[in-house]
Amino acid sequence: MTFVQLIDCKTSNVDRLNALMDTWVEATQGKRTATHSIVGQDHSDPTHVVEIVEFPSYEEAMRNSNLPETNRIFEELVAACEETPTFTDLDVVRDEQLNKIVVRRFFDEVINAKNLDLADELCTGDYREHDPALSSDDVDLAQAKRENGEILNAFNPRLTLQSLIAEGDLVTCRINYQGRHTGTYQGMQPTNRDVSGTGHATFRCQGGKIAESWWNWDDLGLLRQLGAVEG
Repeated sequence: MTFVQLIDCKTSNVDRLNALMDTWVEATQGKRTATHSIVGQDHSDPTHVVEIVEFPSYEEAMRNSNLPETNRIFEELVAACEETPTFTDLDVVRDEQLNKIVVRRFFDEVINAKNLDLADELCTGDYREHDPALSSDDVDLAQAKRENGEILNAFNPRLTLQSLIAEGDLVTCRINYQGRHTGTYQGMQPTNRDVSGTGHATFRCQGGKIAESWWNWDDLGLLRQLGAVEG
């Protein structure tokens, strides 16, 4: 279970706290178990600073706390504060990157269920798609639906998300697919060959919808499986 520790500080020297964090990151390279750290300053009280540190588990947090580098930096942290910092330990019961939801729906319902019209609901009106496999590396939603529809009809692929990572307004995924060439693809008549491959995609989300996407596929590997190129 993911574990989060909140360190509540009162200080007029925020720069000193940031410098201590930089020192700790450098000193614990290869040793620390923390995976994510945020330092926030109270908008209404600039002397109120909260540090949020994430760990894979409570046990890993305890291992991190027992590092001599952590103890040394904590002593300097206390010295930089007007009051003794307080700690809040949290077992995370829900951690949801909301932009991942719309991206999963796009794969499950638009691509795998071949419901291309649902893209009108999941994407913004000014959506742009960048994919070297299409006729242009910058197409709008209507053109993306037309061209991707031809690909779906040609291979009836099943896409599987191997991993999904979100940061800010971006969601990046690692994909593999399996299908069969039963329809015309880029002028090639159906070969009835099974195909499979890998790809990556990055989505930029805005207002809970997909505003832009970038795709990269192993196109050469696909053409080899179809017998269009040797290798």
